[in-house]
Amino acid sequence: MTSPWTEFLVGEGAVIEDHTVTFPNESAGATKTIAVPLLDLGLIRSSGDDSAAFLHNLCSNDVKKLAAGDVQWNSFNSPKGRMLASFLLWPQDDGHCLAVSADLHPAFLKKLSMYVLRSKVRLSDAGAELALVGLSGANARELIERANLPCPDAPMKQAIRDGSRTLRLTSEAFIVAVPVAQAGTTFRALLDAGAQRAGTSAWQLAMIRAGLPMITVATQEEFVAQMVNFDLIGGVSFTKGCYPGQEIVARTRYLGKLKKRMYRVSARDTALPKAGTDLYTPGFGDQSAGKIVNAAPTPDGGFEALAVLQISCAQTGPAFLGAPDGPQLELLDLPYEMSDAEAEHS
Repeated sequence: MTSPWTEFLVGEGAVIEDHTVTFPNESAGATKTIAVPLLDLGLIRSSGDDSAAFLHNLCSNDVKKLAAGDVQWNSFNSPKGRMLASFLLWPQDDGHCLAVSADLHPAFLKKLSMYVLRSKVRLSDAGAELALVGLSGANARELIERANLPCPDAPMKQAIRDGSRTLRLTSEAFIVAVPVAQAGTTFRALLDAGAQRAGTSAWQLAMIRAGLPMITVATQEEFVAQMVNFDLIGGVSFTKGCYPGQEIVARTRYLGKLKKRMYRVSARDTALPKAGTDLYTPGFGDQSAGKIVNAAPTPDGGFEALAVLQISCAQTGPAFLGAPDGPQLELLDLPYEMSDAEAEHS
């Protein structure tokens, strides 16, 4: 589906395929702040008097307590507590907006719609109305202000001005949401301010380095929220009421020891793995010890990835990609802390 936004990008030399964007001569390892068209995210609008209550009763986080100026990570889970979708959620107009992986967007919208029943809520595809641009880098805040866009003061906050909305994910990562008709002008303003245009893989690498996972079709029903550190990035409430899968998520926290966590890993001179690729460790032999969640290429010809691994395996030995004798992975730091036992990997 074409739009003024995608037509603008093609005119800028972008190649668009399967919700991904690439630009000629771009480098995922560029040290400059990057501006990225986020076509890999699909948008759902939830509007109506019951929007907060509707989403609150279905999802892992406390939507009812979400303030107008806040942004929230959230998830929708199966009755067995396995994540069917992860998404970024923010209040907007008379309801909320959800940004979810584009490859599962249509099915997720349909699934949510099945729960509406008599609720005073309307769900719709917001992709024809809004466009998203990601900005990541050390001087991202400065460039946003230079481009005359609103800028939140802290992570997981939003700011709105003149129809433009900026969501702040971390100290260095932002998402700008604007009407589709203004997207090209906004993108150009960010470039004129000093940002470097970049494609989807560059943004995904930035999210991997920030430790922020995204569930895709390949990893649906693979993980309980804590396995992908959603409790550590504020994506789970343990004090709200019931929702699908809540019993399993709560039991993992209160009654059992978590056996898997998400780590950041890398490999050089290795082809980019697909999400869901199995990982192996000596202690598990031919049995999978984990899976790739998200992966992105690096300039050295390798990749970085977020990977769910058995905690015991991450602590004691090397992990290998795709097979027990596959490429060896290096464990890297995440920008947030786990418990001492879980974080130790030396």
